[in-house]
Amino acid sequence: MGLYKEKYQQEVVPALQKKFSYGNIMEVPRLDKVVVNMGLGEAVQNAKILESAAKELEAITGRKPVITRARKSIAQFKLRAGMPIGCMVTLRRDAMYEFLERLINVVLPRVRDFKGIPGKAFDGRGNYSLGLREQVVFPEIDLENVDKVKGMNIAVVTTARNDEEGRELLSLFGFPFRK
Repeated sequence: MGLYKEKYQQEVVPALQKKFSYGNIMEVPRLDKVVVNMGLGEAVQNAKILESAAKELEAITGRKPVITRARKSIAQFKLRAGMPIGCMVTLRRDAMYEFLERLINVVLPRVRDFKGIPGKAFDGRGNYSLGLREQVVFPEIDLENVDKVKGMNIAVVTTARNDEEGRELLSLFGFPFRK
């Protein structure tokens, strides 16, 4: 069992039960999934960039990414419906905990001028979204093979009912929110 999974069961659940006074242990919010997404608008002109992004995302998450395609045609961007424009990975269970552990302890401290993650990026239902500007902060990425700096979005989906519960859950896991 992973370190973060044990931490959830032994530290986070009792702390949340105490703070929000849940009657049943099943009411306690938990992490549902983590979605890592790379949207690549420039894949319209350069199809090779999508291959490198998929390889990098696979190295970062340990899972094979799904290629996402455009839903609509947009003439100004020379985009047709069905064209590949990004890639994403959904992590659940042990892979999710392992990824979050690496994100919090290794990756975020490596971000340049890091002062903490913004606390306003909750969606109203306890889910949190985080954007990274460059993929090179991950230690799995080899700097010699990077052709272009690509950003990514990381969405942490929880079963929390509101932002307050979601923020408390993530801060107990050690997310470095800005003060």
